[in-house]
Amino acid sequence: MVAAFFSHAVLAFGLAVEASPVTKRAVPAGVPKYVIDYAPVVRLFSADPYRPSDIGATLPNTTPQINFTTVNNIPDPLTLDNLDALNAKDGANIYLTSKQDVTTNPVWLNGVAPDSSGSIGDAIGSTIIVVDKGNGVVDAFYMYFYAYNWGGVLLGFNVGNHVGDWEHNMIRFNNGQPQQIWFSQHSNGEAFYWNAVQKEGLRPVVYSSNGSHANYATVGAQDRVLPDLDLPGVVFNDFADEGPRWDPVLNSYFYTFDAAASTFATYDETYPVKYLDFLGKLGDQQYPDSDPRQRNLLDLGLAYKFTGGPTGPKDKGLNRKNVCPDSDSFCFVRSRLDQRDVGDEIY
Repeated sequence: MVAAFFSHAVLAFGLAVEASPVTKRAVPAGVPKYVIDYAPVVRLFSADPYRPSDIGATLPNTTPQINFTTVNNIPDPLTLDNLDALNAKDGANIYLTSKQDVTTNPVWLNGVAPDSSGSIGDAIGSTIIVVDKGNGVVDAFYMYFYAYNWGGVLLGFNVGNHVGDWEHNMIRFNNGQPQQIWFSQHSNGEAFYWNAVQKEGLRPVVYSSNGSHANYATVGAQDRVLPDLDLPGVVFNDFADEGPRWDPVLNSYFYTFDAAASTFATYDETYPVKYLDFLGKLGDQQYPDSDPRQRNLLDLGLAYKFTGGPTGPKDKGLNRKNVCPDSDSFCFVRSRLDQRDVGDEIY
C-alpha cells in the first residue's frame, strides 16, 4: 500500500524542485568543530515527494490565523526576522495556514531534492542549535524542516497529514566526544549510545521515513506503536530506506541557546533569529469534522486525516536533563540497533 501510494504521489504532486548548484556554505566561526565533524547525514525515503524545505519559504505561502480567522495588523511582509511579532497577537494560538488548499497539491509543499553533494542549494532546511550545559557537557540539536508531513496509513486510512514538519536529532557531547544520540519520531523517539548507530565516517546515518520524516537508526519497516520494542507485524508502520543523501550542515543556520535566559544567539549576524521565538504553529490548524477534506477514523476521534501543524525548535526540549525529552516517562538508551538489551540504561 505504501509503495502504491508513493508511486501515485510522485506523479500527482510533482517531483521536488532540484537543488541548483551553489558554492558550499561556510560554517560560521565559533561553531565547535566536533558539532560539525559528528553531524548526522540524512538518507531520505526514495519515493517520498516531500523533501527538505526552505524554512523562510513557508511565510509567503501562508497566512496567520486563529480558529481559521486571519490575524490582522501584522508586519507585512512576515519574515524570519519579524515572525516573533505574532506573539503579541495571541501567538501561541496562531497557525501559519496555507494560502492554497493543500488537497490541490501546491508545489511549494514538495521542498527541494538534494543534489549529488547532498545540498538542497540555496534553501535553508536545517537549524543547528548548540546548548552548553556546563562541566564539558554540550547538547547539539540538528533540526530538519519539511513543508509537509504525510502521516501514513492506519487500518487502511490515511491519517496524520499536516502542513509543516520539524524533526530532529540531538547528540550529547562530553568534552567534545559524542556519547548518545536521540532520534525524534512523531511525538516521541528513540535514544542510542553513540557506538550503537551506523556511521558514514564519523557521522551517524539517519533514515528519514516515508512522508512523516520520523528519524530512524535503521532501514526497513519501523514500529510506530512501541518503537523501542520493534515488534513484528504491527498495524502502524513507518518505512525507511537508503534514499537520497542530504547533508543538513550544507543548508543550515547555526545558533546557541542559553537555557537559563531562554534566549538564542546566532553565530553569524546575517542569520535571522527572531523566528525561533515564535510561539505558534508552522502549519494549518486541524480541520474540523465539518470540513469536507477531513476524515475521522471510524468516527471515533482516535485519528484524523489532517492534524495541526507543529511548534518550532524552541518547543523541542532544548534544556532537557537526559538525551530524551523530559516529557518522556522513561528514557531508554539502547546499546544495540535491533532491540533493547539488558545493559540499556533507563532514566
